[in-house]
Amino acid sequence: MKKIILLLILGLGTIAHAQETVSPAKAQKGIMYIKNAIIHVGNGKVIENGVIKIKDGKIEEVGANIAVPADNANVTDAKGKHVYPGLILPTSSLGLVEIGAVRASQDVREIGDMNPNVRSLVAYNTDSKVINTLRSNGILMANVVPQGSFVAGSSSVVQLDAWNWEDAAVKTDAGIHVYLPTLMPRPRFGGFGGGGGGGPQAPPSDPVKEGLEKIESFKSFLREAKAYNAVTTHEETNLKYEAVKGLFNRTQKLYVHANTAKQILVALDFVKEFNMDMVIVGGSESYQLAPLLKQHNVSVILQQPHSLPTAEDDDVDQPYKTAAQLQKAGVLFSISDDDAQTRGRNLSFNAGTAAAYGLTKEEALSAITLNAAKIMGVADKAGSIEAGKDANIIISDGDILDMRTSNVTDAFIQGRKIDLTDKHKLLNEKYEEKYELKPKKGF
Repeated sequence: MKKIILLLILGLGTIAHAQETVSPAKAQKGIMYIKNAIIHVGNGKVIENGVIKIKDGKIEEVGANIAVPADNANVTDAKGKHVYPGLILPTSSLGLVEIGAVRASQDVREIGDMNPNVRSLVAYNTDSKVINTLRSNGILMANVVPQGSFVAGSSSVVQLDAWNWEDAAVKTDAGIHVYLPTLMPRPRFGGFGGGGGGGPQAPPSDPVKEGLEKIESFKSFLREAKAYNAVTTHEETNLKYEAVKGLFNRTQKLYVHANTAKQILVALDFVKEFNMDMVIVGGSESYQLAPLLKQHNVSVILQQPHSLPTAEDDDVDQPYKTAAQLQKAGVLFSISDDDAQTRGRNLSFNAGTAAAYGLTKEEALSAITLNAAKIMGVADKAGSIEAGKDANIIISDGDILDMRTSNVTDAFIQGRKIDLTDKHKLLNEKYEEKYELKPKKGF
């Protein structure tokens, strides 16, 4: 009987080891230290051989001359390692799409063009298998964004160690997302088989005219919403008008998904008429309008730097150079990773590419930490390793921006040490064992 019980315990242990950890870490209590670290603060400063003192999930002190008590057992020695603020993914469908090819695992968009009252947060799935793969790459916070054909709804900022969406929420319904029409004529193709079918054809549409009409309809909606929200009491509640109330007092941001210079110029009309706090998402041609964006305090999220340029006559490396051009112009910008294959995991490497094309390493780091926090309105809690902020910290053997040396060994969210087990690592271990790829002991 004892042998059976022992076998069962060993079997359960094996099963537990073979599964991803799904339970969030317990709250950090008391004082802990990270010592002997190369600390990249996130604001451009680097502290050699530094110490971070953390108390009850908050950073209490950061510096090179902080004494670490010999009797404190809760100390992480980061000698020879690099310590960074937790990375922030500024645009993501994380927790809304699990498998792109499986419709039942998607909850990222609603039907219709005008859905400002849709809240992405309530659909956020904290049990997504993608979350753990992001944490292994140093990403500890994300902006969960709805998709749509025009006005898609509100995004919320979440931290990536939570039981449910209520626990995950860091900043709720912080921005309204609008996907602008392309405002470009579509190419027309001749009929098939020489005759084009012979039947009557619909008159050609004008996508530029249709797009401008759609944009004007949104402006009309905003004027009505502004008038509605200027009144303190209502006989009936209009959920769509209520959803955009924060745009007018600047407690919400208007995220406009636009890439071309023409789209960005149209988007600037929202700032001029309504004095909104606006962010351009995509922004592949934002470098052409950098002085204008700076003048109107418009931020930019470069959604996918690893791509071809928008215009055929642009330099082929223009997407890599855009970040440095915005930095030089003084435009607040962040970098994202919108590739459907990497699902955000290449965030730091996108920033690394920008560092190879004009940014310094610390400027590139700020683009995925402090800049992102400023854009999303959470810079008081995250984005840099400074006293008073949440202890969202990652430790890496090498340069987090370098694909060859980046290796996240430890991660902390609000001081809680996070288990970095993920599906990718488990599959790697499984097939290393199957094909006997692990080095044998003694060799």
